[in-house]
Amino acid sequence: MGPLRDMLATSGVNEQKWRVLRVLQERGPLELSQVAAEAVLLLSSLTRMVGPMVEEGLISRMTPPEDRRKTIVAITPAGLALVNAHAGQSAAILGRIEAGFGRDRLEQLLDLLEDLQKLDLRSGPTEAVGKTKR
Repeated sequence: MGPLRDMLATSGVNEQKWRVLRVLQERGPLELSQVAAEAVLLLSSLTRMVGPMVEEGLISRMTPPEDRRKTIVAITPAGLALVNAHAGQSAAILGRIEAGFGRDRLEQLLDLLEDLQKLDLRSGPTEAVGKTKR
């Protein structure tokens, strides 16, 4: 995260906002819970971030008339310009990671992290896989 933090230091956005912008840039308008999952943020944290990001002009927010409980957010042209302004640096950082770690290993790591994120750890304690009590 160090190189990413250095890159973002001049932009005025933190890592969490950057992740939100990247998700919206890649996926388009999404409901808040989807953004939170994709950006690996708690929904409560994202909810607190939305207002300031709207005020900064980075994202827009709307409530669908058919379901007033939902909030849809989308990246604005200003948010897209910010992401695009750092696209070269971001790609260079990823390139250095791939070169140092290896493309196949990086893809494997990302797949493993995605699998880990899908685990439902809220259902209570479970025994470690492969271990038995004696």
